[in-house]
Amino acid sequence: MCGIVGAVAQRNVEGILLEGLRRLEYRGYDSAGMAVLNAAGELQRRRALGKVAALEAMLEEAALPGRCGIAHTRWATHGKPSEENAHPHQSGNRLALVHNGIIENHEPLRRELEADGYAFSSQTDTEVVAHLLEREYRHGDGLLAAVQRGLAQLEGAYALAVVHADEPNVVVGARKGSPLVVGAGIDEAFLGSDPLALLQVTDRFIYLQEGDVVRLADGGKIEIFDAEGQAVQRPIQTFEHGDGAASKGEYRHFMQKEIFEQPAVIAAALEGRLGERSVPSECFGPDAEALFSRVEQLHIVACGTSYHAGLVARYWLERYAGIPVQVEVASEYRYRTVVVPDNTLFVTLSQSGETADTLAALRFAREQGYLGSLAICNVPGSSLVRESDLTLMTQAGPEIGVASTKAFTTQLTALMLFTLALGRVKGLDAETQAEVVAGLRALPQLVSRVLELDDAIESLSTEFAEKHHALFLGRGAHFPIALEGALKLKEISYIHAEAYPAGELKHGPLALVDSEMPVVSVAPNDELLDKLKSNLQEVRARGGELFVFADERVGIEAQEGVRVLSLPHVHDALAPILYTVPLQLLSYHVAVLKGTDVDQPRNLAKSVTVE
Repeated sequence: MCGIVGAVAQRNVEGILLEGLRRLEYRGYDSAGMAVLNAAGELQRRRALGKVAALEAMLEEAALPGRCGIAHTRWATHGKPSEENAHPHQSGNRLALVHNGIIENHEPLRRELEADGYAFSSQTDTEVVAHLLEREYRHGDGLLAAVQRGLAQLEGAYALAVVHADEPNVVVGARKGSPLVVGAGIDEAFLGSDPLALLQVTDRFIYLQEGDVVRLADGGKIEIFDAEGQAVQRPIQTFEHGDGAASKGEYRHFMQKEIFEQPAVIAAALEGRLGERSVPSECFGPDAEALFSRVEQLHIVACGTSYHAGLVARYWLERYAGIPVQVEVASEYRYRTVVVPDNTLFVTLSQSGETADTLAALRFAREQGYLGSLAICNVPGSSLVRESDLTLMTQAGPEIGVASTKAFTTQLTALMLFTLALGRVKGLDAETQAEVVAGLRALPQLVSRVLELDDAIESLSTEFAEKHHALFLGRGAHFPIALEGALKLKEISYIHAEAYPAGELKHGPLALVDSEMPVVSVAPNDELLDKLKSNLQEVRARGGELFVFADERVGIEAQEGVRVLSLPHVHDALAPILYTVPLQLLSYHVAVLKGTDVDQPRNLAKSVTVE
């Protein structure tokens, strides 16, 4: 959530900071601000409620030239969205700070600082940190030492960037539980909560580890200290995706672009990971084979869309690997008594690798006696990847739209690779492995064929634009796909949508069905097809309007009250991946018709780094 940009350069940084904020708009925010140290060593600040464009307009009226500064987009946690609560926050006119995360002990610290004479102008936990660091700075041994002492008094999660007028060419950053990267330029250095913010100036990044503090200084000097205060070296990594990843290109929205990138990114997720007739365990690391041979149970933990991917994987893993699987919402998992059977592998799913609840679950799981941990993730340098025993990168590339699309289908692709690798170790027959591997090879082309139905799906979307509710149905592994379809519709079009297993209709949801309740169903050609057809008849008998995405071979025909869109035939195990795509397109076109903010839906953020 929230976005941080910082810079120490040989040039004016105002434009760099502003462009960095634009590139972080996808994360979700309600205000934006910037603080720069000018040539006279004065700290100057601008803050604006609303979009980055409002801050830009303010800067056109009153610029902030300088070679050192910090900037921020805020997603409200403590205190309503307002200019007073926007970042950067200052302590006096010398120190300014931006912050992502939540400081859990801000209330006692606020009382302590008020007793010391500090006056507060906001409701935020961040202003507490600003005054705390200013108090520590009075000891006189520099900004780095002040930050290190101040951090020792904080409880909670944070990524910070701090400047002080007494050190006009220095930015100090720190991270604990919230992502922060260093961008290494030529005689200049940068901070960002996401590499995308800094691709305008560098493609070389240092991913700070938990507890790290960094000091950026004139001439591109970068000093990093670990949680114990010891100087350390962290590797510089070259960003793998071009600067164009942060551009919409020919598309109207990032979400539309990312939907249409799915054939390419699914192919990338498969590249180098398919044997001729099986999936080698080495894809997951050199020790994966030995670990997989000991696995007797799986616990999958994730949030949101990633949780839906885990629900699909449960069907696959129990079918092909023959071991029991438990799937849990990360925000619930660590707040209950967890029973961990012997030889259970802990699996986490996350697009960003910085999702606060998922990271907390992984850290909690370390103390629970699991056999090991596996992370399926999209960001190589993320905390989740670094802290897991085994990893598999989804290769989706940067996903800018808040509503996840290509990250979800590549997670599913990665989970099928995991299923086949684990299944092979557990004795899955070679013929079945070969069939699914062949299906995976064909999958990118089949997704391309579904995308060719875009115009037809856009036509269907007109039936939803004036509706207030929708019902999604699926059976088996397609129930989680129905959940995902409903989530997409509600996220970006603000239509209330629910999903149910189709067999549960008669246990309650049928009471909602009438001509004003569109019912969306996915109908792949699998063993549950006949039962699904019966469920659809239950809807028609109550006057419900059906929208069916069906395998071209199943023989469901359009009729009054039943709209049918035929999809190419696919291996039944891989159908959940394919059937996700038309539901994404449907939600996208409905949102466009309703005029909502497709890429940045209200009240939501991309990377949820607070609990």
